[in-house]
Formats: sequence, structure tokens, C-alpha cells
Amino acid sequence: MDTATRDRLIQDYVSGPTTLRNAVRNLTREQLTCRPVAGKMSILEVVCHIVDFDPVYVERMKRTITMDRPALLGADENVFLQKLSYHHRDLNEELTILELTRSSMAKILKHLSLDAWDREGIHNERGPMTLAKMVENMINHIPHHVKFIEEKRKVLGV
Repeated sequence: MDTATRDRLIQDYVSGPTTLRNAVRNLTREQLTCRPVAGKMSILEVVCHIVDFDPVYVERMKRTITMDRPALLGADENVFLQKLSYHHRDLNEELTILELTRSSMAKILKHLSLDAWDREGIHNERGPMTLAKMVENMINHIPHHVKFIEEKRKVLGV
């Protein structure tokens, strides 16, 4: 990896929360918590899912940075959805947590050697993952879910 690629990855990683914040702008509490697409999460549930999995990935990245080929545990998004009170959480607070989490981790990423981006952790379900791959996964996580938010907004007519 070169510095330009590293810097682009960090910038894309840090800009993700703005993309999410824009996707949920001007929505009422009712619009955030309804399920306009049968069998799918509400918009607030999508946001909480993203926010809950960001620290999971940060922990994995920190373990990969500080340990030799650490074990990385998977997490079940459906259990998180069922047990972590997504509809009782505050949208702005969740978005702020996401922004702060990524800002903090970006400072760490910025000061790593380029070789550190090739360090691997061993995911119990997906096998070896480099630090660079973890960052790429997190960059892609928000746009992946923003598509579903946009779908819900369209059904709601907002």
C-alpha cells in the first residue's frame, strides 16, 4: 500500500457518517421507527445496526494492530437487533457516536506504518482478514445500508 491509497481509505472511512447523516435527514420519529418494507428493519434499526457494528470492527482493527494474528469473533446482527433496544435509542446520539468512533480510529490509522495495513487477524467465520480489508469493509458498510434507507424513504414518500 502507498500513502495515497492509505490517505484515501482513511478519508473514505471518516466520511461515512456524513453519508449516513444525510440519508436520514429530515425524518420524523414515526418515519424512523416504522417498517415501510415488510419484513425489513426500520430506518432507526438500520442506523443502530451500523453504529453497533462499528465498534465491533474497531475492536478487531485494534487487536490486529496490536497482536499477532489475533482471533476475531463474529457477531450476529439479528441478536443485536432483538436485544439492544434499537427503537428506544436517539438518532442524533447514535450518529454522533459513529462520527466520534470513526474520528478516533482514523487518528490511529493515520499514524500506522504502511506495513501495518497488511497485518492479519483471523476471523472465526471468514478466515484471515488484513487491516486494510477491515477498513474497506467498514467503508462499504454504510453505502450498503444507505441503499435500504433510500428504499424506505421512497416507500414513505420522503
